[in-house]
Amino acid sequence: MAMEQIWRKSYGKEIPDLDPNLFETDGVTVINESMDRFKKNTAMIFMGVRITYGEIDAYADRFARMLIKQGFRKGDVVGINLPNIPEYVIAWLGIMRAGCISSGVSPLLSPKELEHQLNDGEIKGLVTLDALFVHRVAPMADRLPHLKLVVGASVAGFLPKIKQILGKLLKKVPSGKLRPLPGKTVMAFSSILKDPEYAAGAFEVELGPNDAAYLMYTGGTTGPSKGAVLTHRNFVSELLLTTHYMEWTGLQVGIMSAFPMFHIAGLMVNAFAIYCGMTQMMLPDPRNVNMIMDFLEKEKPYIFGNVPSIYYMLLAQPRFKTIDHSSLAQCVSAAAPFPVDSQKQLEAVIGQGKLIELYGMTETTGVAVMNPLHGAKRLGAVGLPLPNTDVKIVDTATGEEAPLGEPGEILVRNPMIMQSYFKKPEETRKAVDSEGFMHTGDVGFMDEDGYITLVDRTKDMLIVSGFKVFSKKVEDIMADHPAIEIMALIGAPNPDRPGSELAKAFVTLDAEYAFDGDREALKADIIAFAKEHLAPYEVPKEIEIIEEMPLTSVGKLDKKVLRANVGA
Repeated sequence: MAMEQIWRKSYGKEIPDLDPNLFETDGVTVINESMDRFKKNTAMIFMGVRITYGEIDAYADRFARMLIKQGFRKGDVVGINLPNIPEYVIAWLGIMRAGCISSGVSPLLSPKELEHQLNDGEIKGLVTLDALFVHRVAPMADRLPHLKLVVGASVAGFLPKIKQILGKLLKKVPSGKLRPLPGKTVMAFSSILKDPEYAAGAFEVELGPNDAAYLMYTGGTTGPSKGAVLTHRNFVSELLLTTHYMEWTGLQVGIMSAFPMFHIAGLMVNAFAIYCGMTQMMLPDPRNVNMIMDFLEKEKPYIFGNVPSIYYMLLAQPRFKTIDHSSLAQCVSAAAPFPVDSQKQLEAVIGQGKLIELYGMTETTGVAVMNPLHGAKRLGAVGLPLPNTDVKIVDTATGEEAPLGEPGEILVRNPMIMQSYFKKPEETRKAVDSEGFMHTGDVGFMDEDGYITLVDRTKDMLIVSGFKVFSKKVEDIMADHPAIEIMALIGAPNPDRPGSELAKAFVTLDAEYAFDGDREALKADIIAFAKEHLAPYEVPKEIEIIEEMPLTSVGKLDKKVLRANVGA
């Protein structure tokens, strides 16, 4: 039995559950209705170029016709290996209209990771950058037996011709030359948008709520990346419930997201924007803080979504602190922990009450828990469960429900829970129990008002001298030390006690800290600070100062890399 829904009293106003029958449709039907309604509106702004919903709609039809003419059928998987550029949205929508399954493929994957995902997902078609085609895809083409079609796009494909030429001459635009591959069809994305062959012709693919819409891969921060099969019901319920909870429906405003679309967060922000008729401000390079600040100054987005690592980069920019943020109403943070002290620094710049933390995962089709629009926004808490959602916190050792305020594994049940891990039935059974609850692997607690606070990943929790040590708690407290920008706590092998571990902290220094170069003195000061603020078993036994933290392709702290460095 799920925990009583005590969180509803904290919504700030009554927000009823939606009728589940609304989810019994397909994503194409829902998105097409919005595309028709907002046909003349600006759908996106990309490097100064404005593109309407009507244009995106026509281009997506062309892409769908191309897939069908190439022999793609309902259920075939097509990967999109692009940054956030217009071609991503066009391909995503065209794939869905053709009845195929789209799969986000990070352009930042190593060759080994890319080969694994393309083969594991049995990806038949791939949309990639021309530069990635040359350096990544073509060299491994003979090891990709499922791949039959490659479409090459340019980052500058939607720019005026003169800007494309100048960009390539100045080497500001990565590029590469497409070439034939044995046994595979290779074509340019630009030809699909221009070729008369794809300009007209009716097509119709019958889709239902149980059909697979997406094959989205998990972050792989704790092990090999797995493909989560998400259905049209999953997609539609996430779309309707999040926009219902946040009152975004019909809110035709500007939205800027640094979440990459190959990740579930970026994919769903794109879908929220289209469903609501918003104008997306496209960021092909989310780490380009100057482009972000240009959009904030000139286009003044109403909503801004980001991972904490990018907020750190912005806070280090003096210009960011001088921008007028009065038009920015909602600043969303997700995909990684964001220490409370850093949240306060951000709100001191953008305005109090604007930061909205949320929680979700690939397997929940994105958002499952979010701070409310009308109720109190609690810094440090990831928020309240969405409508149509059950959450319970269970003891990691016994599986019994934990009392309020006590940490345990977070279990989620709602219409957004994935259908399965792709061709991994045993993994699926471990993740989704017989009652339909997703075992998230995240440790957190719920307070008396229903707010959920993350404590750790179950795999990031340390056992030191028999005591549970939650790394996020330690990291949040230690973020108050003036020298520390980011701390990452991991368990390292204890040389004095084989089979047990000790707490080791990796630290990057705050840019504004006056460091005199004496690392040993600083380490001693950090440990002294820890002893003053933490329990003895929580105090890191080792401190290592590093230049920068390893990040995953979506900007999450990659502790897997840190553990590998210490042989953990």
